[in-house]
Amino acid sequence: MAVPIEMRPGPVPGLRLFLAGFLFAAMGPALSVGPDQCSQRDRFEEELVLKPLSSGDLAATFQFRTRWDVDLGQRDGSKHKVSHYRLFPKSLGQVISKFSVRELHLSFTHGFWRRGGWGQPFLQAPPGAELWVWFQPSVSDVDTTWKELTNVLSGLFCASLNFIDSTNTVTPTASFKPLGIVNETDHKFLRYAVLPREIVCTENLTPWKKLLPCGSKAGLAVLLKAERLFHTSYHSQAVHVRPVCRDQLCTSTSWELTQSLSVMFDLYASGSGKREWSLFKMFSRTLTEVCPLASQSTIYVDITDKDKANDTYELMPPAPLRLNTTVHGQWRSYAVYNLLNPELYSIASHSLNIALKWKPSKQFAVPEVPVFHAERYVSGFGLQTGKINTLIYNNHPYRSFPVLLMEIVPWYLRLYVHTLTINTKGKENKPSYIHYQPAKDRECPHLLEMLIQLPANSITKIGIEFERALLKWTEYPPDPNHGFYVGSSVLSALVPSSVTMETNSTKLRPIFTRVFPSIDSSIYFVRLYTEALLVNLPTPDFSMPYNVICLTCTVVAVGYGSFYNLLTRTFQIVEPSGGVAKRIANVIRRLRGVPPI
Repeated sequence: MAVPIEMRPGPVPGLRLFLAGFLFAAMGPALSVGPDQCSQRDRFEEELVLKPLSSGDLAATFQFRTRWDVDLGQRDGSKHKVSHYRLFPKSLGQVISKFSVRELHLSFTHGFWRRGGWGQPFLQAPPGAELWVWFQPSVSDVDTTWKELTNVLSGLFCASLNFIDSTNTVTPTASFKPLGIVNETDHKFLRYAVLPREIVCTENLTPWKKLLPCGSKAGLAVLLKAERLFHTSYHSQAVHVRPVCRDQLCTSTSWELTQSLSVMFDLYASGSGKREWSLFKMFSRTLTEVCPLASQSTIYVDITDKDKANDTYELMPPAPLRLNTTVHGQWRSYAVYNLLNPELYSIASHSLNIALKWKPSKQFAVPEVPVFHAERYVSGFGLQTGKINTLIYNNHPYRSFPVLLMEIVPWYLRLYVHTLTINTKGKENKPSYIHYQPAKDRECPHLLEMLIQLPANSITKIGIEFERALLKWTEYPPDPNHGFYVGSSVLSALVPSSVTMETNSTKLRPIFTRVFPSIDSSIYFVRLYTEALLVNLPTPDFSMPYNVICLTCTVVAVGYGSFYNLLTRTFQIVEPSGGVAKRIANVIRRLRGVPPI
């Protein structure tokens, strides 16, 4: 049972009233239209964003977007069945229709995105597997539908999502608002779960690629070679399904499927020792043809740092078009390659291999410090108590903003809520809203949500103590000494923008600028995740049962073996042979030619 705890407002008045529309202001109606989309029933777009970093790394983000002008929801109390699928994957469409799903967001991530050196990602995901779903109001038993849905998705994506149960599932009260057109306030239709220990491998990538209209046979998906993608510092693949407006008046809705894949290549660790890169060097393949079903296929290369470093590198072939747009509150410049243009491909090889070559220069672009980021760690000693510490940074020089923190802690870490401390610049920072749902042993985890105001140019430290529980010996994993994972904290904020951002418009824009639509040009929405924690629990000596088993088996084998021999052996009477003296006498008699005795 949830135990909401209301506290007095913090330093900013009216924050409690602002919480109701905290994320709605950033979401607005998800508009996804274009000048030539009204006559089409479905549409497929693909793009690749390449961002060279001053550290020598290279970030590659794939975005595949499929929009389907059909209604899979409820009509007059009955489900609207669709039998014909063209671009939208049928396996996913049937799941949405059967389980009355309104929004579905699933991600598989290996590694952690280092915001300090890599900057702000387009859409961050926590380590492991993350799943959060909004169901239709017609669903009567959400928990049963949630369990059935996780089992189906487990088989669809070859993942361990069937391990999602009540012990790692929560219902947030303020976080994870819908990203589609419906701003739902009844969170009883929302379920969120994370498996921080889930390992991402080729078995998860293969069914993910099969959801694409052209698979991995044509278009940008040709570059998705598992051998190269998993040999990176960071790998994250996600599936996002949401309803969007079909036109500007939003008289009808469409379904939008966005498949994203982000990888971080370490060019120095690849063996060449050079910062130069090309499509063939990174993916071991080049682009030969576009997907015939794609209405848009584009490659964007971030050249913002190139302008700051006085042309320290050059692109080959030169980009025919340049795009300036706002991303995460900053102006970014991109070199644009339209793959639908046949003039880009080489006449000799009929392929496209974009390459970057560095010029000799002593000046390099300094990585920008993100305005909003966080980190988390565990402190303490021994195996009885400990403390979870979270540091939240607001590096904006003169503007403060609120942040919504969601913390999910497993039941075997028993939190002491009275030890919760929030300090900013040496002073207590009281949250304007706090919701705490205590855990139940072997039933549900802890859920803590807080709305905290972050002053300008400050570091806010949040700490809460916990006590480690002693598990049953059957509840330990095969490698108990490795430790137990605690999922990442989730922070959502409306961060002030340093420039006037582009709001929702009808003109065609890159897909990565439409992840979180905004109706306010002065702020942008950011959802980030902290590191996953690894906590050691009191672990019994599992070698002692092994020793007892070995000793017991030895005693049983010796005792029972002897008794069994006595019962089954047959005894015979053997006459004495005369001893050693008789045998010696017979040998001598044989030597003399006399018959033996």
